[in-house]
Amino acid sequence: MIILSKLTDIFEYLAKRHRLLPWLLAYVLLLPLPFVLAGLFNEYLIDLVNRICLFILLAVGLNIVKGFCGQVTVGHIGLYAIGAVTSAVLSLEPGGFGGALGFGWPVWLAIPTAVLVTAFAGLIIGLPSVRLQGAYLALATLGLGESVRIFIAVTPALGSSTGLMMIPSPSVGSFTLDSFTSYYYIVMTAALFGIYFSFSILRSATGRAFQAIREDTTAAAVNGINVIKYKLLAFVFSAVYAGLAGALFAHMPPGYLHHNNFTVIEMVTLLLMVVLGGIGNVWGGVIGAIVVAIAYDQTKDLVFYFMDRPIVIQPLVFGLSMVLLVMFMPRGIGGWIEDFQRNRRFIRRSEERLSCLLYTSDAADEGLGVDLGGRRII
Repeated sequence: MIILSKLTDIFEYLAKRHRLLPWLLAYVLLLPLPFVLAGLFNEYLIDLVNRICLFILLAVGLNIVKGFCGQVTVGHIGLYAIGAVTSAVLSLEPGGFGGALGFGWPVWLAIPTAVLVTAFAGLIIGLPSVRLQGAYLALATLGLGESVRIFIAVTPALGSSTGLMMIPSPSVGSFTLDSFTSYYYIVMTAALFGIYFSFSILRSATGRAFQAIREDTTAAAVNGINVIKYKLLAFVFSAVYAGLAGALFAHMPPGYLHHNNFTVIEMVTLLLMVVLGGIGNVWGGVIGAIVVAIAYDQTKDLVFYFMDRPIVIQPLVFGLSMVLLVMFMPRGIGGWIEDFQRNRRFIRRSEERLSCLLYTSDAADEGLGVDLGGRRII
């Protein structure tokens, strides 16, 4: 806790100088991370960190529509799939393996195009939110998200059962970013930009409109907020994050996509990240993504044998974890962070008031002050 307090003080001091300084410091501190991991452990952990960065993008994006705006969506993983497959198909060479569709676009052009396509898809998925709420909206978005995966699974041009292979990696000049270490700098930069943009949304008029809709839709409408517009805008912002994460996932080594990367289990895992981190808390979502991604990686080989038959228990573990979190820690890690920040502000203000009182007392003891009509002003 002392270390966290010191780090918070440092970042607050830098933020007072310029709001970008803390982010630049974080970026500089993260630059040597892959070399540290490769030197102390192995390159597999670099790949894990790359996937964590993508999970952070997904969790922060889902937090915009669910945490900021209060819309219940279970179709975020479908947007992730749209971004991944669109970028892969646009960048693959024509006549690829298994009859997969390909256009041969440059990777740096395919990625932003995939983000725009996903943003439009987010607008379509957000349309049910105009009429539906709660569990009905969750079922509608779940159906739309799962239909995307099924469409990919039955379409040979999109990889079908074999998946999309040999997806090209991005390159800068003659240098190809096809290793875990080089690709880390792409996904890490994207994750930091995503977090910063999420804070910018939260502190803007748009973010305040989102929060008003989350608290009470009717009251927000009465106060002049265009509820339909901002609901759809929240879905579009969320889709941009999912599309970017999907496009980066498609080009990440080893350059392979399969429709099983976008199942309901991945959606449950993503929801667990947001719930664990704290719905509506940006830093909580980041921490939740890190914790759940590591736990997901470490529990993927958990198998329980029943009557000599292996049963994968990872989905059961994650499902029970979500139920227990909702029951016993509804505010998630983000709630702890907010309490910590609130306590720091309270302690700081108390110290300022105490120092002011002590100064006033000392001044009175020394007889300092000015007489005004028989009254002494310190």
